This record gives sequence, C-alpha cells and structure tokens, in this order.
Amino acid sequence: MPLINGISKPAGVRCVQLTPDNACAIFGHPDRPAVCASLQPAAEMCGDNREQALRWLGYMERHTTP
Repeated sequence: MPLINGISKPAGVRCVQLTPDNACAIFGHPDRPAVCASLQPAAEMCGDNREQALRWLGYMERHTTP
C-alpha cells in the first residue's frame, strides 16, 4: 500500500475524517493533507456510484504500488 504525504490506507477503507453524510470533516482546514486538497475528481474516477468509484481506486492502487 503506497504512503502518500504521510497517509496510507487501502482503497475502500473509509477515511477517518468522513462525516456520516460522507463530507470531509476537515475540508478547508490547514491540517487537511495536501494529497486530499490536490485531488481533482473526474467522471472516470467517480463513475456513476460508490461501487464504481471504489473499483477505480482499487485499480489505481494496484497500478501505482511501487
């Protein structure tokens, strides 16, 4: 599992900063990780639903692991 800017978690594992309604609890805060702030969602990444988005994240994780 890659370590990016001090953050390492497998695809599909819920971020500890997500609120029950899937919002980022630290959005806009200075302690929000740079990797999160730099994420630019795209249609191919998000798909049509959560399952498709998680599938894409899993694919990216497998293909970017050193």
